[in-house]
Amino acid sequence: MGQVDVERRDGGVAVVTLNDPQRRNAMTAAMGRALHDTFTALGDDDALRVAVLTGAGPAFSAGGDLGMLEEMTRATREDGADATAAMRTFYARFLALRDLPVPVVAAVNGHAVGAGACVALACDLALIAEDARFGLNFARIGIHPGMGGSWFLPRLAGRQRAAELLYTGRLVDGATAARWGLAIAATPAGEVLARALQVAGEIAASAPQVVRQLKRSLHETWDRTLDEQLDAEAGYQARNYATDDVVEGLAAARQRRTPRFAGR
Repeated sequence: MGQVDVERRDGGVAVVTLNDPQRRNAMTAAMGRALHDTFTALGDDDALRVAVLTGAGPAFSAGGDLGMLEEMTRATREDGADATAAMRTFYARFLALRDLPVPVVAAVNGHAVGAGACVALACDLALIAEDARFGLNFARIGIHPGMGGSWFLPRLAGRQRAAELLYTGRLVDGATAARWGLAIAATPAGEVLARALQVAGEIAASAPQVVRQLKRSLHETWDRTLDEQLDAEAGYQARNYATDDVVEGLAAARQRRTPRFAGR
């Protein structure tokens, strides 16, 4: 049992668990390295169809480890160190989930605060516990948001809502977070992982090559014009027409049955 555990489920689903419950899965450099290595290894698995990210114990993640932040502060104030490169490396390790070629579903089983909330927002989809505390409290501890918080939040919650949450550092409950578009649904805490696995199973039942294409397409659409996105869609569809899966999908549609995609 390390700081990050992986459990393979049927149907090409992997459950990745942040596993430091005694510290509410606080994000350390060691956890970041472990998470980066985990997602790098999963990315090389052609059989993988979807990943679920959750936390061990009652919290998803309490955010950046306070000891690490205190050491960064000491090194900066006493030694004149510049923490910019260290922070960028720290972010990159946790955000390696963005490079996974398949969707990542966050099962936010409990509190997700600061950088922990950012990691949940970085996932493709999120389910959250109704009574979880969720928010980016960086301004309350004297630090500008990191881990992509000021990039993800406006895109999900809108400019004004993001501004309010970032300026105030306010935490909201999971039901409110879902209502504001930060998760697709809020459920009782004990049901979050099961609901996330249900969503993961539905994703895994879709054509694997198409889902991988969609992961890229949805990430890249923010930087494209409509014409550029239409070109990308046409190119993806042209490749799909050569696959066995489109033959299976069309046959299943005609026969009114569930398709059985092989990923070819």
